[in-house]
Amino acid sequence: MSIKRHLICAGVTLALTALLLSPAQAQKKYDPGASDTEIKIGQTMPYSGPASAYGAIGKAEAAYFKKINDEGGINGRKINFISLDDGYSPPKTLEMARRLVEQDEVLFLFGTLGTAPSTVIHKYMNAKKVPQLFVGSGATKWNDPKGHPWTMGWQPNYQTEAAAYAKHILKTRPNARIAVLFQNDDYGKDYLKGFKDGLGDKVKMIVAEASYEVSDPTVDSQIVQLQSSGADVFFSITTSKFSAQAIRKAYDIGWKPVLYLNNVSVSVGAVMVPAGLEKSVGIISSNYRKEATDPQWDNDPGMNEWRAFMKQYLPNGDLQDSANVYAYGVARTVVQVLKQCADNLTRENVMKQAANLKEFDTGIGLPGIRLNTSPNNFAPNKAIQLMRFDGKTWVFFGDVMEPGP
Repeated sequence: MSIKRHLICAGVTLALTALLLSPAQAQKKYDPGASDTEIKIGQTMPYSGPASAYGAIGKAEAAYFKKINDEGGINGRKINFISLDDGYSPPKTLEMARRLVEQDEVLFLFGTLGTAPSTVIHKYMNAKKVPQLFVGSGATKWNDPKGHPWTMGWQPNYQTEAAAYAKHILKTRPNARIAVLFQNDDYGKDYLKGFKDGLGDKVKMIVAEASYEVSDPTVDSQIVQLQSSGADVFFSITTSKFSAQAIRKAYDIGWKPVLYLNNVSVSVGAVMVPAGLEKSVGIISSNYRKEATDPQWDNDPGMNEWRAFMKQYLPNGDLQDSANVYAYGVARTVVQVLKQCADNLTRENVMKQAANLKEFDTGIGLPGIRLNTSPNNFAPNKAIQLMRFDGKTWVFFGDVMEPGP
């Protein structure tokens, strides 16, 4: 064979090889935090401080990602989950978010807990064009695809939830005198706005309001103040520690209003048990997910999978703490998004796939509740159902409502 012919053959072989390889190579796209072997995810979580009860969420999410890694990862890639303690302190959240993005170079942030901590990094994450995915807060602001296209919530929004309580009060107690306790930050004010919007021209039914700071040791004085108003309905817009205090103090001083409690604090293990189960009877709240303490889910396939996960990967986790159910559902959603990303692990595609969830079943949602998102609607969970605590578990009543955007 002549040298010329040999070179031509070699050239053809190289060209064919390039043609065969290029489609596969072209499909693999990575941004910082992703590679052939790893997907790096960052998070801040209050493992200490006034909201430390929610630290259980980060621990359960880490356990779920370990389960996924043990099963081979996502499309062959292992999850490297870096979850840092921010103590529910917004300045610390910002410091840690910068570290995760600029030093650890995570692909995205996931599940940062709390409205105030997540708000302080809202503009930063969008300016950096790094996904702030499935924020651990139901603030209405997370559903803003045009203004903040790099941020997405997960749970039903607070204003919609609070409006549902207002409508229930108007229907069942049209002459109610209402007292409200709220956390003095964006989280508390978001709920309060939704509640007042739900009351509409009946907003004067609210006869007393009291607020507290997350640094306050107790809310005992606020409960005494609210009782003195003569209110017969009480809406407690509080995180777990303060919810337990409010329930207990109201009972102990003989104040027996119809008590509505926001659904971020419905954990039997973290709220009702510390408050006193007998002191919590009759409380009304809402949910979009199954409660582990509810016997109707004893043979539910999704909850059976959750129990098997807890037994193997979080054996010391509290089966009465709904934080562990929440964490399982939201972690499954992240895994679904990453599966949809396939080999295109860019930040842009992460958001694209997060905004393309179609009837996704988390396994822990109430019957008929599925997650759906679109480029114009960043609210995965939109439905809720009212429920009442009977001293042991939450009992659902009424219909599943989808009043969200």
